[in-house]
Amino acid sequence: MLYAAHSGLRFLVLVGGLFVILYAAVGLFGKREYSGAMARLAIVFTGLIHLQVLLGVVLLFTRPFGTAMIGHIFMMIAAAVVAQGTSTVVKRRPAEAKSYGPHLVGAVLAIAFIALGIVAIGRGVLQSTVP
Repeated sequence: MLYAAHSGLRFLVLVGGLFVILYAAVGLFGKREYSGAMARLAIVFTGLIHLQVLLGVVLLFTRPFGTAMIGHIFMMIAAAVVAQGTSTVVKRRPAEAKSYGPHLVGAVLAIAFIALGIVAIGRGVLQSTVP
């Protein structure tokens, strides 16, 4: 059950990241003024990653641990750090200095780390792992 939740949540994380990337790209390349919706979307994406990491940590204590998991763990932690760091950096900026660029770069990097982490355990990024 927990493994299914961890595996299924991956799709929500990927969709959330895709939304952040698209919203940030439209805002950046459309030269739009920074909106609070971008910040909220980034927070949801970051929260989903944190929930995924939490479920993964619980799984570490309930399932066998293989050496491939080391790469998976490091990539997922990197994704969480990048997502959280991006939100924190933008949040601390004065209102006039906030922009879409950090969100775009941070989400692309986080999604890349997530994809690499999934591949590290021998799975396809969009491959279903629940029977």
